[in-house]
Amino acid sequence: MSSRIGRVLAAATAAVAAGLLASPAPASASGGHTVKVTVMATSDIHGNALNWDYYKNAEYDDSAHNNVGLAKVSTLVGQIRADRGAGHTLLFDSGDTIQGTPLDYYYAKVEPITETGRTHPMAKAMNAIGYDAVTLGNHEFNYGLPLLATWVKQMRAPVLGANAVSAKTGLPAYRPFVIKTMKVKGDKPVKVGVLGLTNPGIAIWDKANVEGKLKFLDLVATAKKWVPVIRGLGADVVMVTAHAGDNGLSSYGTDLPVENAAAMVAEQVPGIDAVLFGHAHNDVPQRFVTNKVTGRQVLLTEPGKWGQRLSVVDFTLAKQKGRWTVAGKSSTTVNTNTVAEDPKIVALMKDQHDKTVGYVNQVIAQSKEQLSAAESPYKDTPILDYIQKVQTDLVSKAIAGTPDASLPVLSIAAPFSRTAVFPAGPVSVRDMAGLYVYDNTLFGVKLTGAQIKDYLEYSAKYFAQVAPGAPVDLATLTNAGGTPDYNYDQLSGVTYDIDISQPVGQRIVGLSYQGTPVTADQQFVVAVNNYRQSGGGGFPHVATAPVVYNAQVEIRQALIEYATASGTIDPATFATPNWKLTRAGVPVF
Repeated sequence: MSSRIGRVLAAATAAVAAGLLASPAPASASGGHTVKVTVMATSDIHGNALNWDYYKNAEYDDSAHNNVGLAKVSTLVGQIRADRGAGHTLLFDSGDTIQGTPLDYYYAKVEPITETGRTHPMAKAMNAIGYDAVTLGNHEFNYGLPLLATWVKQMRAPVLGANAVSAKTGLPAYRPFVIKTMKVKGDKPVKVGVLGLTNPGIAIWDKANVEGKLKFLDLVATAKKWVPVIRGLGADVVMVTAHAGDNGLSSYGTDLPVENAAAMVAEQVPGIDAVLFGHAHNDVPQRFVTNKVTGRQVLLTEPGKWGQRLSVVDFTLAKQKGRWTVAGKSSTTVNTNTVAEDPKIVALMKDQHDKTVGYVNQVIAQSKEQLSAAESPYKDTPILDYIQKVQTDLVSKAIAGTPDASLPVLSIAAPFSRTAVFPAGPVSVRDMAGLYVYDNTLFGVKLTGAQIKDYLEYSAKYFAQVAPGAPVDLATLTNAGGTPDYNYDQLSGVTYDIDISQPVGQRIVGLSYQGTPVTADQQFVVAVNNYRQSGGGGFPHVATAPVVYNAQVEIRQALIEYATASGTIDPATFATPNWKLTRAGVPVF
């Protein structure tokens, strides 16, 4: 990567030569000459090229009737270009593009583009739509740097990431920014500069892929370095595309620069007109933040996730002392369910989409009975026990013959999807992927009994406190304090109750191993995923625990291979109810 750095910097500086033809906007009502520029933005596409749910084998739909996919985005982009004039528009993306659906997985793992030389479906679609630049998200690094590098080469649009630097040289490993020049007939051109910033959490979430190769710097400090450079190159409008939420918080504490720093960049870095952000998957049509240095208003917008929304930012530029300056700005998000898919993108995706559909519908095993995850957030269900069984077996085999072989092996799993089902009869790759929707890898770590008790107490904050005898409302029982389902960890291999009548921190009752109470200093090996082991969710002890197993085995693939090898999914061989909700000793269910 370091061999590219000189070219990266040279290309960044030379970006002023990039041209977009534009004609002047109509004169304002007062007679002053103005130019209008429209910037469109997507983020967190996560492999959604078409409006298709690979897990349900049907068109995507949810309770709000959202649609997904770049084919829908393409139609909206085409309409706005026609309405505003193509020369007046730009299109950017704020990251998390090449991971998230079986389509992405297939071309990373089953027929990897690094081996076949085929164009990645997301590069193919984005190139056809005509993006002006895209920014790296944290999930771009999930499948390793070689695949990412291949995708970057395939993209016609520059791929930005100013704060991703070489661990050896400290120089940018990716292009920091781009400047687009819009020619205005009979007047000075308008120059729009865009700085790309990615998420520091990559350093822990994808440690195995980036350690010793890349470092991820603070977003605010990086913007303070590059925004003056972009202004110095003559940019009239300066924007930041940031793969970072806007609440100023981090899921990993204070060990790394702030995860969700988009609003901090707007507040603390002078010279920015707007921040196009992502990562948090929120629909933020328009938000204004006051810059603490200049007192100017900075516009922020986030277009949700998966292509469900398109951010549309309108700038009005007027001449001031011979230069174009931003005289007005506003933004909104447009729902992609208002348009049909672009048939050109649908046709372009057909071959790769069809291959993916064929892959996910392959039958890999027969289930003795239907197993559903619907009750997994509040009951010990066999379908989650299946994950626990596979993880326990993998780690147990891996530590055989090591000094830790005599330690009990426990396993942690969370209810990623309430809609996952193994049907009675044929079970497909799609069914398995619907249960385990993330590309996590498996770790084994050592924890003490006291640490496991702390861990479970932290996990149990997921439940609302409900007094003995009070009605239990499933609508309010779970997700207390905004805790998502994926941050409710259940532990197998030990038995315990969760007393929801007690306050947070005092809920775990009767924690035992093989019928004997767990002691504070008792040692266990615990199977966990890489997200949790790296600090995701802020669970205690796990991120600093000794690692005894890390073979980079992808858990979803392990589930698929386990089912394929056995051919049968029989809950009698793995379902072990070991935890339950109680109130003052009385089971809730």
